[in-house]
Amino acid sequence: MKISTISKVIAGSLIAVTMVGGAARAEQFINVLTGGTSGVYYPLGVALSKIYGEKIPDVRTQVQATKASVENLNLLQQGKGEIGFSLGDSVKLAAEGNADAGFKAPLDKLRGIAAIYPNYIQIVATQESGITSLADLKSKSISVGAPKSGTELNARAILGAASMSYDDLGKTEYLPFAESVELIKNRQLDATLQSAGLGVASLKDLSTSLPVSLVAVPADVANTLGAPYIAATIPAGTYEGQTADVPTVAVVNFLVTHSDVSDDLAYEMTKQLFENLPDMLAAHNAAKDIKLEDATKGMPIPLHPGAERYYKEKGLL
Repeated sequence: MKISTISKVIAGSLIAVTMVGGAARAEQFINVLTGGTSGVYYPLGVALSKIYGEKIPDVRTQVQATKASVENLNLLQQGKGEIGFSLGDSVKLAAEGNADAGFKAPLDKLRGIAAIYPNYIQIVATQESGITSLADLKSKSISVGAPKSGTELNARAILGAASMSYDDLGKTEYLPFAESVELIKNRQLDATLQSAGLGVASLKDLSTSLPVSLVAVPADVANTLGAPYIAATIPAGTYEGQTADVPTVAVVNFLVTHSDVSDDLAYEMTKQLFENLPDMLAAHNAAKDIKLEDATKGMPIPLHPGAERYYKEKGLL
């Protein structure tokens, strides 16, 4: 073989190696686990996916609609996602391996990225149902979210703190937000309990479709439940026809990853979240409560080392 030919073969091999190396880098993948498309997790997940795709080199992203918290955490444990949204109480129960909550064993691979915004427990009933308090839910029909979702775990906790259970209700449906609203609009349900950011699309749709009442959750329920539940308020005007503030309880949401995600990728996912908050806010108003100074507060699981690195750079740790 001539020297020039050998040189061409070597050069070609180097190009091929470079291309293969480039392809390997481009195959770095982020699957963002969210919730139902009518909730808050989904639009925020879409925004997060877009940020990551544009700001993290050599990354492809995807958004997956799920049944939210419990499913997201189980998928992360299985390595079937790189980052997911979850309610704080679900994260705590996952780490403990609470079987009743949908976790067959402790999910030991879960790692924290950030505390983000609070989910407000929002119980909305038709005005014609006459429901104005938790006690009024007795013998009424209500949807409490998808089975063993974070919302459904919240529903059990709220009713339990008010000395009630599903047995006290007339009918219990286990449906995602949008489907719950459709049944109410068709006069097949009296109420829905939805754990979400304020101004969730499903409840906006419901409140503009027929007269509704927001059911108060007294502050003593938050005291009974304790952490991660806190007393909160749904401000007047959040939904059509809501003329007064309504007391309720809230639970902080978290972004969670798993231990098999590289430190560098977890670092970038954390950094790009906080350096592009205006894009998150443009996707949903709930993002106004995402604050760097609160990012590590109440984290029920160990921080991912990549996230920890970012927070140390920012002087939080």
